[in-house]
Amino acid sequence: MLFRLPLVYFLAAALLLSALIGFLPAEPASAESSSSPPKAAPVVVIPVHQTVENGLQTFLQRALQEAQAMGAYYVVLDVDTLGGRVDSAQEIGQLIKNSPVPTIAYVHGKAISAGSYIALNAGKIAMEPGSSLGAAAVVDGAGNEIESVKVVSYWSGQMKAAAELRGRKTQIAEAMVDKNVGVSMPEIGRTVPKGEILTLTAEEALKVGYAEKMAASLQEVVQFIGGEEHPLVSLKPSLAESFARYVTQPWVSTLLLIIGIAGIAIELFVPGFGLPGIIGVLGFGLYFFGHYIAGFAGFEEIALFIAGILLLLIEVFVSSFGILGFLGAACLISGVVLAAYNTKAAAVNLGIAFVVAVVVVAVVVKIFKHRGVWNRFVLREKLTEEKGYVSASSRSDLLGRTGKAVTPLRPAGTAMFGDERVDVVTVGDFVASGRMVTVTHVEGVRVVVKEVKEP
Repeated sequence: MLFRLPLVYFLAAALLLSALIGFLPAEPASAESSSSPPKAAPVVVIPVHQTVENGLQTFLQRALQEAQAMGAYYVVLDVDTLGGRVDSAQEIGQLIKNSPVPTIAYVHGKAISAGSYIALNAGKIAMEPGSSLGAAAVVDGAGNEIESVKVVSYWSGQMKAAAELRGRKTQIAEAMVDKNVGVSMPEIGRTVPKGEILTLTAEEALKVGYAEKMAASLQEVVQFIGGEEHPLVSLKPSLAESFARYVTQPWVSTLLLIIGIAGIAIELFVPGFGLPGIIGVLGFGLYFFGHYIAGFAGFEEIALFIAGILLLLIEVFVSSFGILGFLGAACLISGVVLAAYNTKAAAVNLGIAFVVAVVVVAVVVKIFKHRGVWNRFVLREKLTEEKGYVSASSRSDLLGRTGKAVTPLRPAGTAMFGDERVDVVTVGDFVASGRMVTVTHVEGVRVVVKEVKEP
């Protein structure tokens, strides 16, 4: 009992000391660990160059994911583009908005049309002296401005939303799209009247709040975001991504489809060359490879296309009353269309390619018609007398001879020439038996006669 009492006192004292320690303030963490990223976090530079299209979207998606995986301090979007596809720009804008890594767009050339939308979605904008931002009117494939109220209103709303997200004046973004808006900018003493589309220079953008920094070089941009002590990492499109960007352009995709359709059709209709078939398969292969690398096509679309080709080939050799041919065409068309990012545009491109390919195939078939597959089903060789082929002995020796009808000629019958009975025929006249006839024409064994009129 005497030993247990000190033990109880000791345990109570220990518990009291632990409680007191818990109430003491913790040692403050270093400013670097709590408020700033590690200096090893890189500043990642991602180029946004040339045309805005599906391939660029795929590359930016991969690059932003890599930047996040690196624990990047900042992402610098190196923007120099005259625009491109609106749908691709929207997807890219969404990627930038959702990026957990802070972003800044460095416009060192032009951020026109879809390029301006991409820049507006970045957290900050820096512009090189002499660069420009704006002119985001919607145009068609031929470069003609689209006047549709719905289209203009929609794209104008997208630009306004991007500007509002970053605290910029929405009317300026709207004037970049809709020429019927007009905008007054007292900060630069400029008014854009209705009927004109707004484009801002670097100096103007800085003054109206559409840029946070004028930077003559990338290093100035890095200094502006406080990244001088952070490593600089540049992400470039891989060779496959560059190829995919090229192949997925609408005109290139259409050209590859023309080559594919025409090549295989020529090989089927004018067999023996081999080269058209190889080129046709290569055309389709490049089409699907590019779309697969870009992330639009999967193995399902490729398998669907191959199934279509096989069904069409089977239809050539096995008659199915068109069922296999119809299924093959459906699989082929579905594979090509579903492999594209924009199925509607892909269907149009496929239609154009089919029409052009038909014309090409028709010209080739006409030139090489003597090699056509149909020649295997048509007997063109003639067995003529000039080549030595005689079906029966010719009775040309009877020409001009006179004989006697031994049967009525109606118009065919029999006549006696000397001691020989010969089957004869008139040109349609009736000749009674016992009348005299003369041979007027002989065609092989066909002997033509006419009646000899008595004076």
